[in-house]
Amino acid sequence: MIPLLRPDLPPTLVACAELADRRLADALSPLPAAAARQADWSAPLRAEWRRVAALSDFVVEQFCRLPEPCLALVDSGDLELSLAPGEMAQRLREALVDCPDEAELGRRLRRFRMLQQVRIVWRDLTRRADLVETCRDLSELADACIDQACAWLYAQQCAQFGVPTGRHSGQPQQLVVLGMGKLGAGELNLSSDIDLIFAYGEAGETRGARREQDNQEFFTRLGQRLIKALDATTVEGFVFRVDMRLRPYGSAGALVLSFAAMELYYQDQGRDWERYAMIKARVVGGDQVSGAELLTLLRPFVYRRYLDFSAIEALRSMKQLIRQEVRRRGMTDNVKLGAGGIREVEFIAQAYQLIHGGRDPALQQRPLLRVLTSLRERDYLPAAAEAELREGYCFLRYVEHGLQAIADQQTQTLPVDPQGRARVAFLMGYADSDEFSAALDAWRSRIDWHFQQTIADPEEETQSAELEDSWLPLWEDLLDPEESLARLREAGFQTPEQALELLANLRASGQVRAMQRAGRERLDAFMPRLLDAVSADEQPDRALERVLPLVEAVARRSAYLVLLSENPPALARLLELCGASAWVAEQIARYPALLDELLNEGRLYHPPQKPELAAELRERLMRLPEEDLEQQMDVLRHFKRAHSLRVAAAEIAGSLPLMKVSDYLTWLAEVILEEVFGLAWRQLVQRHGTPQRRDGSPCQPDFIVVGYGKVGGIELGHGSDLDLVFIHDADPLAETDGAKPMDGAQFFNRLGQRIIHLLTTTTPVGTLYEVDMRLRPSGAAGLLVSSLEAFERYQQSEAWTWEHQALVRARVVAGCPRLGERFDEVRARILGRQRELATLQADVAGMRDKMLDNLGTAVTAGGLGPNARRPEQLFDLKQDAGGIVDIEFMVQYAVLAWSWQHPELLRFPDNIRILESLEAAGLVPAMDAIALREAYKAYRAALHRLVLQKQPGKVPADGFLAERDEVRRIWHGLGLDTPSGNPATF
Repeated sequence: MIPLLRPDLPPTLVACAELADRRLADALSPLPAAAARQADWSAPLRAEWRRVAALSDFVVEQFCRLPEPCLALVDSGDLELSLAPGEMAQRLREALVDCPDEAELGRRLRRFRMLQQVRIVWRDLTRRADLVETCRDLSELADACIDQACAWLYAQQCAQFGVPTGRHSGQPQQLVVLGMGKLGAGELNLSSDIDLIFAYGEAGETRGARREQDNQEFFTRLGQRLIKALDATTVEGFVFRVDMRLRPYGSAGALVLSFAAMELYYQDQGRDWERYAMIKARVVGGDQVSGAELLTLLRPFVYRRYLDFSAIEALRSMKQLIRQEVRRRGMTDNVKLGAGGIREVEFIAQAYQLIHGGRDPALQQRPLLRVLTSLRERDYLPAAAEAELREGYCFLRYVEHGLQAIADQQTQTLPVDPQGRARVAFLMGYADSDEFSAALDAWRSRIDWHFQQTIADPEEETQSAELEDSWLPLWEDLLDPEESLARLREAGFQTPEQALELLANLRASGQVRAMQRAGRERLDAFMPRLLDAVSADEQPDRALERVLPLVEAVARRSAYLVLLSENPPALARLLELCGASAWVAEQIARYPALLDELLNEGRLYHPPQKPELAAELRERLMRLPEEDLEQQMDVLRHFKRAHSLRVAAAEIAGSLPLMKVSDYLTWLAEVILEEVFGLAWRQLVQRHGTPQRRDGSPCQPDFIVVGYGKVGGIELGHGSDLDLVFIHDADPLAETDGAKPMDGAQFFNRLGQRIIHLLTTTTPVGTLYEVDMRLRPSGAAGLLVSSLEAFERYQQSEAWTWEHQALVRARVVAGCPRLGERFDEVRARILGRQRELATLQADVAGMRDKMLDNLGTAVTAGGLGPNARRPEQLFDLKQDAGGIVDIEFMVQYAVLAWSWQHPELLRFPDNIRILESLEAAGLVPAMDAIALREAYKAYRAALHRLVLQKQPGKVPADGFLAERDEVRRIWHGLGLDTPSGNPATF
């Protein structure tokens, strides 16, 4: 938002403008030529002057003190122009040409700053520049002054003492200047000081001069001279007020530290508020390349690789200290530090950055407005909240600039005098100060409300004390056992003895006993909240039993306990999901980082489509160093687990039907396989070069991953493994073109091994998928990767019927599109050939008999007849007669039997759509197709529910009787019970 321009000055400000006119006339009276130039100003320019003069005593002062340079600024047209990137630095560079000494350096810097400050204030007050441009110009002005003053002083000092050189590397060392706070973020305000930290790369000594000195001494002296060049107030004023208190050890610490000392300090002694400050650190002067290396070294201190909700506590403590200081000093009218002020918007953004930034690189940004955009885009903040925070922040920053433009003073406090309040009201586009005050109060109220939602003070939560009084004695085992049991019964526990035993086991566990004091305090604060939330569950006994393993797992990483304490909705969602699914409870207990997913209800229950999945994973991997395989593997695994949890949550909540659950899980596998293939390909090509096609051209990449079974049939479930086959289309004898060449066959075999390694290796974040490669040609005895020609030869001449059955559900899931099309053609040729039906029936029935013998449960005499019943108490949904495998075999039989006449049967690899194609082709009666589809979906839905409860895929023997009878009836009608049958249709 940009405040509106009011056309007419109010009476109070008219007097200010008239006074400024008289002062300028007096200043120009000894300068007739300059007075004539000013008299020739156009009416619009004169109106702008009166507006600026009414609002800024600083601009009037500079025009009166240095009329010639200020009039030259007006004549140059700079007041009407935005500066291009780099133009500020170039102008200062030209101003410092041939600067003879340090005193002149200071004078030229101050004169340059003064004129640019006039230009920036003028453009801000006339709204020729918006907030972003004003902050950018001020930050670029500071960058230019810091960097060029540093370079000038460094050259002078090297001439005197020699070039500082690294003791181990032997390389020249330069100063690195980090800009913190608003300077680091590129958000400097109109009269801000600059927070700096000085560092240098490596310890050593200077070389090349008589008076050699230690690098530490050299850079300390350089830092002192740089501060003096910028900060000292002379008759020309100052450049920027410099604040060095954010450096390690604060005012008591060394002015400059080496990179090693910096890293050691932040690892061992860095405090929470220093993490907050380091978010916005940016190299603003000196050695940019080394500075980037330093920031990389410090990134693990700022952004933790795990979910770090403890940052809320640090920010809350900082805010409490600020509020105490505000109250003590009577600063409630401070638009930065007061309630609902600029700092609260910054705290909200930086809270999310500190909590999630280690795992979400999109949040590792400095400018606040860009951070807010990312928070909205990634669903950390609702769009309405982001819009209010953005508009409120901009409103306050415009007010801040207006306050500072008055006298070039660092103030954020609203004036108490009528003229000052009239200035701010007029600047913000309001008719009077009362109207402005009402708008300001409204914005501050909304910002403070959002702040309370994010960083509420604990003492403001009245419920906290009640929870502790109610549940803490029970958790700490301070009550009489009977009293504890009665309390649990009253709360709805059916087996309170078991609940007490579970709590006692947690207290006695090694994880809890090994907790440090701060962690134990967090646990003791969390347990009353947990017990209260569990008692509200429909089945508190089950909820407690399933959630306590998670509490024990995260006991020594107590930031997760803070997460749940700070987010009652997240705790409620955790209990809901754990209560509904033992599988979800186990996953979260094994991988507590998944708790992050519980923070956003909208995102949790609405998993993204495949394009969004692919884009998100690609973005996460792109932000990692190419050589950091460990991080890449961890990101892949967390991505898979997080999105699997979201699919399970959506299924539990009923927002995803069965078929969509399988779609999402299959899309997830495809996206991961594509990225894993890409990683493996790049690693091998980098080491060995690119393999060759038979025509001598490089592969592009001429490799595909073929999915069979559930992934091929788009029917993945929770925890499914992947049946894969690898195929290439390269010259197996031609060598790769790299430094360590190998023949094509060996290259692609290594590629297959690499893919399997990336998928199956266990890291602290688990594995990606279990992989089964037994469906490749010749099974476990065959080559890991086949050429397409070898694959087709095998399928045509050596493959068993069951292998052709498996091929029905095969499709390309990753790799080269061109080769994928050729594979589809091969698949169609193999499946679409005419077969002798009696032989096909015998083969399919024989394989089914073997599977029943090995995997099914016993049946009564009567074999596999349509009315077979089981004496046992369970029915295996997948393997038993009338179950899933029967339906799959019938579908595969139909494709192999009739696709030579009906090639449309080969279009889809999944059972549901093949059944639809069979019905559409008139090969299956509609009633039979519907019966099979409904039975198949019912079985799979039941299997999904059992998996979510970590139960085997079996139901009571009297379950699904009607569906089983229908499946066996249709099976029998196909003649698959005995090899002698030979029906032509269902």
